[in-house]
Amino acid sequence: MNKAIVAIVGRPNVGKSTLFNSLAGGNISIVKDTPGVTRDRIYAEVTWLDHTFTLVDTGGIEPESRDVILSQMREQAQIAIDTADVIIFITDVRQGLVDADAKVADMLRRSRKPVVLAVNKVDNFERQMMDVYEFYNLGIGEPMPISATGKLGIGDMLDEVVKHFPEQAETEEAEEIPHVAIVGKPNVGKSSLVNKLLGENRVIVSDIAGTTRDAVDTTIVHNGREYVFIDTAGLRRKSKIKEELERYSIIRTVAAVERADVVVMMIDALEGVTEQDAKIAGIAHDRGKGIVIAVNKWDALEKDDKTIYRFTEKVRTTLSYMPYAEIVFISAKTGQRTQKLFETIDMVLENQTLRIQTGVLNEILTEAMAMQQPPSDRGKRLKIYYMTQVSVKPPTFVIFVNDKELMHFSYTRYLENRIREAFGFKGTSLRFIIRERKEKEQ
Repeated sequence: MNKAIVAIVGRPNVGKSTLFNSLAGGNISIVKDTPGVTRDRIYAEVTWLDHTFTLVDTGGIEPESRDVILSQMREQAQIAIDTADVIIFITDVRQGLVDADAKVADMLRRSRKPVVLAVNKVDNFERQMMDVYEFYNLGIGEPMPISATGKLGIGDMLDEVVKHFPEQAETEEAEEIPHVAIVGKPNVGKSSLVNKLLGENRVIVSDIAGTTRDAVDTTIVHNGREYVFIDTAGLRRKSKIKEELERYSIIRTVAAVERADVVVMMIDALEGVTEQDAKIAGIAHDRGKGIVIAVNKWDALEKDDKTIYRFTEKVRTTLSYMPYAEIVFISAKTGQRTQKLFETIDMVLENQTLRIQTGVLNEILTEAMAMQQPPSDRGKRLKIYYMTQVSVKPPTFVIFVNDKELMHFSYTRYLENRIREAFGFKGTSLRFIIRERKEKEQ
């Protein structure tokens, strides 16, 4: 099921990052009383009632500014608006309604997206409501009083936001078609790969621009199986500054990854794996997607008998947090190993939906505990009662223990390694949820 995307927009210094941090539950955005501090869009997963959505924080919109950074922030905000399902438009009750608010409201009206108008910094609802009513003049709906700092009125605002979420109208058949997102830095060969796959398979079922996500969906049939490839190639902007390119790419990458079952992370063989690659791959890892690392332009690299080994080591070191990812060496230009890419995608899809019976899981758990005793602290030893798999995409396991505090990260990793040894799970992350049960409940 696709998660909705909610963008927080507004002119600088109205409290967008403070609201973002309140909802995301941590200081993820930089909050400062200086307009233009938040230059990147920053995203987080937020749950309200039974809805989980991706929240995007944007740089402030200065509609008329010629300042280079502010104009780039305006472009970033526009990408967020184009990509979002719902927009939270933040204004400031203390500054009152200003001309720039009206200009931002015009920009939002043109987007034809649902907009929830939030009037921030309302610390006393009774005393400040007359000031809030002034924002009706924007003609963009009912202004909702909130205090991002005091966390007042946020529940009512979120109730309004989730009302606008799109219905999950996809048929079961459509759900069964695997979605593959191709992500990576600009110029790494994402479009070339899609074009080569289309050319080789000679079947184009559809080629429709994604209506709300600003990515292009291409259906490709390979060996009788349909795949929807989500190309995020339109990430390049006119700016030559690499930092800016990186910032522009994030929101579209997040949107594409949210919709995908498997993410193909493309790396340039000539450049090697970079810190930016690690950031982009991290988005897919955080969201528990199947991951294939496609090292492109492999044909252009001078090689000896140890080149693949050395390159693999570098990838594993830089992307050490995802040792499960599968690596394929390809050339989008010549079509080298694209057949292998499809085989790897199929294998990862299978592993993403693999279910292990509880009895079998607990046999492995018992054996693992016999080989390495659970940790203890101050004389109290961790007891693990049993483990069960509760969901797929990614495979998620619940482990019942006597004391969560004793379940050290390293022991969870040890159990994960034992499970991987037994069942593979190549190409997919595994999630573990630790639950406490008192001994008398047994």
